[in-house]
This record gives sequence, C-alpha cells and structure tokens, in this order.
Amino acid sequence: MKTTNHILIFKTNITTPEDRLEVAAVLDQQPFISKWTVDMEDIDCVLRIESAIAATAPIIHLIRSRNYECAELED
Repeated sequence: MKTTNHILIFKTNITTPEDRLEVAAVLDQQPFISKWTVDMEDIDCVLRIESAIAATAPIIHLIRSRNYECAELED
C-alpha cells in the first residue's frame, strides 16, 4: 500500500542554522514526517513538510514547543 504524502507549508521565525538544528531535534523524530526544509532566505522563513498526515496542528504544536512562531501559509 502506497502512503500518500501531503505537502504542508508554514510561516515561521526560523532564521538561523542554530534555529534549524533546534527544530530538527523534534521534526526528525516524527514518524509521519518523511521530509522537511526551511527556506531561511524567504521573508516568511517557510517550513515545508512532506507528511503522511494532512493535519497541520501537530506540526504547529511541535514548532511552538521549541519557542518558535509557526502558522499555516494559505495558497
């Protein structure tokens, strides 16, 4: 059975390599996340996640638990 990946896009305040390492500690441990990136050059510091689930709330909770801002970006 093939797992469908959902693309989830968030606005964050992850602006430095140190910030990225901090969130990597929680994102890399999530079995439902297959891949993620942060565009620190973008004004919105866009976090892009490929996930087996379409729910954004767990991601927002994880990022906020590390004291970073996180909000879903709409199309």
